[in-house]
Amino acid sequence: MSRFVPTLITALAMAASAAAQTGTWQIDPNHTSAQFSVSHLGVSTVRGAFTKVTGSAKYDSADPSKTSLDATIEATSVDTRVDMRDKDLRSPNFLDVEKFPTITFHAKQAKSAGAGKLQITGDLTIHGVTKEVVLAVDGPSAAIKDPWGNQRIGASASTKINRKDFGVNGLPAIVGDDITITIDAELIQPQPK
Repeated sequence: MSRFVPTLITALAMAASAAAQTGTWQIDPNHTSAQFSVSHLGVSTVRGAFTKVTGSAKYDSADPSKTSLDATIEATSVDTRVDMRDKDLRSPNFLDVEKFPTITFHAKQAKSAGAGKLQITGDLTIHGVTKEVVLAVDGPSAAIKDPWGNQRIGASASTKINRKDFGVNGLPAIVGDDITITIDAELIQPQPK
């Protein structure tokens, strides 16, 4: 009897944690960012971020293959801390934000990649060009309840792309072709009203 009670409590706690991580989650734009890094002249790395990210995800901790993710990044929100460079990145030389105001990702398949990790394959659209990419995901974290009663989880996803595959061809002798993308996301599941 003495072993049964702690075992039951542990099982109930694990079930509650799994239940808390099931369902639809909204990306919290105030606590999410998409960063990138690219070689400059082959001698240094320039880093930047997109500061406006929105979207939603579905996650079932019992069956990671049911995971889905849709994210939208406002291309105009690019920020490398250098105004002149940011203007050039928004121009037709690179992202051409007038014609292509958003960067999107739509998941097509997900699977477990080990303890606390996922692999999500989906379509990334940049500069009007869509290519399949694979996101390596650390997380999601265990759900927590914030001070307002909402459930929150976090995850970090990364991939590497060749910008020329997406028609982003500006300054080939200065800017490297390979770009590493990292998205640090906090997702929220609002408390029931």
